[in-house]
Amino acid sequence: MRRVALLYLAIVLALPLSAQIKLSDQAWISLLTCSPSEEAIFTVYGHTAIRVCDPAANMDAVFNYGMFDFSKPNFIYRFAKGETDYRLAVAHFKRFLADYAMRGSSVTEQVLNLLPEERARIWEALVINAEPENAVYRYNFFYDNCATRPVAIVEKYVEGEVVYNHQPKPQTFRQLINDCARNKPWLIFGTELALGSPTDKIATPHEELFLPLYLEAAFDKATVKSPDGTERKLVSQTNILAEEVPEEIEKEFFTPLVCSLLFLAVMLLLTWLEWRKKSYYRWLDCLLFLIAGIAGVIIFFLAFVSEHPATWPNWLVLWLHPFHLAAVVLFAVKKFNKAAYYYHFINFAALTLMLLGWYFIPQHLNTAFIFLVAGFWLRSAVYLRREKVKKALKQENK
Repeated sequence: MRRVALLYLAIVLALPLSAQIKLSDQAWISLLTCSPSEEAIFTVYGHTAIRVCDPAANMDAVFNYGMFDFSKPNFIYRFAKGETDYRLAVAHFKRFLADYAMRGSSVTEQVLNLLPEERARIWEALVINAEPENAVYRYNFFYDNCATRPVAIVEKYVEGEVVYNHQPKPQTFRQLINDCARNKPWLIFGTELALGSPTDKIATPHEELFLPLYLEAAFDKATVKSPDGTERKLVSQTNILAEEVPEEIEKEFFTPLVCSLLFLAVMLLLTWLEWRKKSYYRWLDCLLFLIAGIAGVIIFFLAFVSEHPATWPNWLVLWLHPFHLAAVVLFAVKKFNKAAYYYHFINFAALTLMLLGWYFIPQHLNTAFIFLVAGFWLRSAVYLRREKVKKALKQENK
């Protein structure tokens, strides 16, 4: 039976539109919402797909806009650059349901309350989108993803206007995604490094639909206002197709905040040992600023090269930037001590302003960043103090 359904779907998609079999009166179209899962980074935000079921034609297909291929050449580079191509794939409903049930995700179906002509138009649009030349699209996490695509199709092909009567509390894009990743502190840490101040924009209720669970809640209360002024509910029926399997969340001890505190403690200890031994751990500054320089290259790439709309401006460039790599050379070679002094002075001034104005910077900054920035501030402050003392001693000896 499954093979017959898949063969039917493959034939339908291969036919020109004029030759396609029309949906019967028994057919329905529904929105499928899969709850978040802790299985992988990309599953913590949930998933949305469209189901088209026609018992008369023995067809039960799921149109899934969330397909991507990790094995493609330069996938990580293209993803960072904002050139990630996702595609629409079609699968049999039973296979789709089994995949998400095995993950432990709940699967909720919202049967759309569509007129026959609306159902036909949406079906036709899905078939066109699934054709090889149309299936690939330029993915954007906030504005064009597996959830926003179904929304756009429904809004475009219903007769009238979709009215969302759901009024969620105002939240920024950052708050929305951080809530999804609340059990993964390192994921939050990484996204807060990469995403700049545009992420702190308050999302409109419609923009919040990029997250599947928010889309599900919005559709639940939505109505369709027809041109003649009549209204009908957008969703006629809601079915729970798979129950969520509770996952045991392991609490992490070495969170970014704990690790940043340990980092600052190590910096304080090593700096104290320097003072006791009247020495200078040149290797420490070289290692520290080398790591910061590499991180700065990534931040600058995301900010100035990437096409992601939420990566610039990013105020973390005050702390992490590629110029730290040049500073490593200044710190490593003794004859560049004077240049190293000026570099530390500029770095000290920038980080002082950053720490003093922490809560005035128009960008949410992770608490863990404070202690990391403080570690760099400490190294520059101590270097400046050491050079000042050395200069004073030289003048006394004269």
